[in-house]
Amino acid sequence: MKVERLLENPLVRRAPRVTEWLLSKLQKVPAARRRIDEAFDALLSPLRRELRPYAQVVPTYDRLPDVGRRPDEVLAHLDEMARRETERWSTGRVSGAVYHGGEAHAAFMTEVYRRFGQTNPLHPDVWPSLSKFEAEIVAMAADMLGADEARRSHGADVCGTVTSGGTESILLAMKTYRDRALAQGRRGPFDIVVPATAHAAFDKAGAYFGIRVKKIPVGPDFRADPAAMARAITPRTIAMAASAPSFPHGVIDPIETLSNLARANEIGFHTDACLGGFVLAFADAAGVTVPPFDFRLPGVTSMSVDTHKYGYAPKGTSVVLYRDRALRRHQYYVATEWPGGLYFSPTLAGSRPGAPVAQCWATMVRMGREGYRAAARSILETGRRIREGIEAIDGLSVLGDPLWVIAFGSDEVDVYRVLEAMGRRGWSLNGLHHPPCVHLAVTLRHVRPGVADAFLRDLRASVEEARRAPSGEETLAPIYGMAATVPTRGLVGEMLRRYVDLLYEP
Repeated sequence: MKVERLLENPLVRRAPRVTEWLLSKLQKVPAARRRIDEAFDALLSPLRRELRPYAQVVPTYDRLPDVGRRPDEVLAHLDEMARRETERWSTGRVSGAVYHGGEAHAAFMTEVYRRFGQTNPLHPDVWPSLSKFEAEIVAMAADMLGADEARRSHGADVCGTVTSGGTESILLAMKTYRDRALAQGRRGPFDIVVPATAHAAFDKAGAYFGIRVKKIPVGPDFRADPAAMARAITPRTIAMAASAPSFPHGVIDPIETLSNLARANEIGFHTDACLGGFVLAFADAAGVTVPPFDFRLPGVTSMSVDTHKYGYAPKGTSVVLYRDRALRRHQYYVATEWPGGLYFSPTLAGSRPGAPVAQCWATMVRMGREGYRAAARSILETGRRIREGIEAIDGLSVLGDPLWVIAFGSDEVDVYRVLEAMGRRGWSLNGLHHPPCVHLAVTLRHVRPGVADAFLRDLRASVEEARRAPSGEETLAPIYGMAATVPTRGLVGEMLRRYVDLLYEP
């Protein structure tokens, strides 16, 4: 049986677990394995070409060169690759990814890196500057997210650490709740309760730390459902989490209601503000009223906020914050019996690059509150324009009530064909599923004159193209279509693993 026919078989639809078992058996049969490999290769071959566009431009190295290349030759190759890629994101045709991108800002970051490129926070005795930077990054982020009011109203002592990105911040927060539960004498296995739209980093934390992740369906507005999440709490629940805003649809979950629920049940509550913390904290600059989502709420016990997104620091830094120091201590790792000496690590990594920490500190100090307010105003105003423009396009509908991360779907055209058509026009957008949709995360690249108009003009043309049975080479559309419709998740997982394999093929 062809793999394509297998996917269309009613058995697949009715009994995906049986199909998972059947596929696992088929992959042990050489002939069947070859057919499965051929099907995946056909699906992924266009992406293979996309991943290696420099095959005829820059030499491919699958072994060390016998003689090292001259610095000017290496730099010339880097210049060519950087030139091609900068042309794409600098015009504002990429969703998220590059959040600032200004030339003066990039030059400033380069100067900071030049001064701290050799540093490592693992050795604070050698580089005490990095300890200063990290402490002040945490303090500034905490102040931005309600620490002062939390101290005055609830006696909180908000603290935290700097991490490599939002995923590590979330991983560490969930590890912290697990380790606190163990220290309290509770016995696992433990679980956390999150909305289905929560970032995949929560699933990753569950896989890494042996925590069951209960993913609760969201309401018709794509926001977390407090009643459904309340029903999922058990004596084994150690924490709840929600988003401000969610990555898929850009909507803010009912943080106040959920955090009060967590407090009443004496469990932790994590606000994932990785994507939006630096915008929501200054949304009043655009006349946007945002419901409380931070430490001003007594039930919020931890937060994550990415400084390398709308904090405009280079990749990769983030901050994980806790309501008090006692909770933060469960994040640390210490080793007292290692022959190599006394060892401690506040985050997952041991050695860490110090330059991104210095760049983050320098960015926050250079931007200041007024700089972040101005940026938030521009992004929210542009987001409003783009949302209204999408709503005016026949055949498209905006999902939920977003501010600047705007997801749209369609009941009239295949939205993945729209995604494909936008790609041919030079736009790199995010395809999502459950339900099928596409989103644009507005950044400072999009607020420049003409970019929003160009996006809406191309989107209208792409919808019409999709409506007319589009032609052209397909890459992402069939993959997203398969991921959205095939209930056999192991098959989708196999496709993703093969894609990751492609990333590491020279």
